[in-house]
Amino acid sequence: MLYLTFKYLHVTCVILSISGFCVRGVLLLQKSALAGRHKQWNGEWHGGRPWLRALPHINDSLLLAAAIGLAVVLEQYPFVNGWLTAKIFGLLAYILLGALALKPGRDPCVRITAGIAAVAVFGWIVSVALSKHPAGFLA
Repeated sequence: MLYLTFKYLHVTCVILSISGFCVRGVLLLQKSALAGRHKQWNGEWHGGRPWLRALPHINDSLLLAAAIGLAVVLEQYPFVNGWLTAKIFGLLAYILLGALALKPGRDPCVRITAGIAAVAVFGWIVSVALSKHPAGFLA
């Protein structure tokens, strides 16, 4: 029962995480007022909605807690199980690419390229999780 609770929480947070990333990316490219910080036409920074900026952090914290819970329940740990280690390194790449894609003031081409790369890495992380193989869909 505990396993299923952690698994469903983790999968739900994963779906919310990638959906939120894509929505924020589109909003930033459109320079929407709902997006995070961006320059307005007059050169001033606009902060976006505080609750909208806080949601990804809350979701990602739940996602991490569920992942740790799953690792403990399944007794599978990073640096012991290759596929889990690969997921950790993939997560770090996803975070760096995502930060580059969502950082205000960057060239739109750089943001789009980083965003596409982040989504590709995300897909690879999911394939590693589903196959339990360190190479995921690259195998």
